Amino acid sequence: MKRFFDIALALSAGAFLFFPLAVTALAVRMTSSGPALYWSDRVGRYNRIFKMPKFRSMRVDTPAVATHLLENPDQWLTPIGSFLRKSSLDELPQLWCILCGDMSFVGPRPALFNQDDLIGLRTARGVHVLVPGLTGWAQINGRDDLPIRQKVTLDEEYLHRRSFGLDLKIIALTIAKVLKRESVAH
Repeated sequence: MKRFFDIALALSAGAFLFFPLAVTALAVRMTSSGPALYWSDRVGRYNRIFKMPKFRSMRVDTPAVATHLLENPDQWLTPIGSFLRKSSLDELPQLWCILCGDMSFVGPRPALFNQDDLIGLRTARGVHVLVPGLTGWAQINGRDDLPIRQKVTLDEEYLHRRSFGLDLKIIALTIAKVLKRESVAH
């Protein structure tokens, strides 16, 4: 049921958002050098690495680390990078990963390949068995403001409470938070 829902919603969202996706890709290309998409190595279900696309919000020479680990993240942003992140438009290409089955709409956010602390904590708590999501329980309960241990605790809570009804609640609350631009880094 969840996989069917993911495919149906991803296809519907992709069709509905086709024009904004195209405009965003063009804006990224026109305001900075490099490709419109940035493909990062992410950790998926059972700690398998997959490629996850985002609209590029940072310069092409940015180190491949989590944003919070950069000394001055703002120096790496493209001219429209801050807007892309605050509006969450940079996340829209992940619809592709949902269609491919590497991601779901709801699940723990996929860790970067080099976030050993996050990967280790999730594995120890059994969260690594979940398909990562575009949004999740941790995202609606603090998103970028949460320390890693608290994110993993919320991910584990989702693991034990997950249901179609909870997924719908998380999606609705995510839309509300994105529209309010709550708890978004840079």
